Amino acid sequence: MSDTKDNIHSALIAKGRELVCSKGADFLTARKLSEATGYSVGTIYNQFESMDAYVLEQNMQTLDELYAVLNKIMPDTNPYKNLNRYVDAFVSFVLGKPNLWNLLFNFHLHTENTVYPPRYLRRLLKIINLWRCEFNAVFSALKPAEQKVSLQVLWLSMFSLSSFLTLSGLDKMSRVNKKSVCKLLLNTYLAGLTVLKRN
Repeated sequence: MSDTKDNIHSALIAKGRELVCSKGADFLTARKLSEATGYSVGTIYNQFESMDAYVLEQNMQTLDELYAVLNKIMPDTNPYKNLNRYVDAFVSFVLGKPNLWNLLFNFHLHTENTVYPPRYLRRLLKIINLWRCEFNAVFSALKPAEQKVSLQVLWLSMFSLSSFLTLSGLDKMSRVNKKSVCKLLLNTYLAGLTVLKRN
């Protein structure tokens, strides 16, 4: 196979995912990627304007994989059950790919001034919109603006908690099932909103 631009791009992404999965998110540098692929650092920067741009591409692939997992869930007529199924699948995905998820989470944590490109934001919105349909069905009495804010709070809570679930040290501190933690958060939050909307 000839080293066309697309082939080099794909090879760099694939090898980078292997490195992150086996060595961890902090291992990923231009030099390490160059050593693993045989492509020069200059070639890497001809493909990606910076390592942040490279990591962004990696994270978009991770979001695509997460969406594919969530989108396969067969919907139930009960939106509460569907939200719980999404949480189960989300946690399983995170725990199954902890280093890739840390790469994504840390990117958001340490690039606060980054303006995310529309193609990245579209991937996030696709995932959130899966939850939105079920969430809005549960809280149809809420005003649209309240639904939007409430869902954002839920998603941000799950996203923040997800990074801690990947830490092996957590297993030494507690024997609590990691899926149970997220489902308890979800259902406590839903129950709280249910009570609030009645008042």
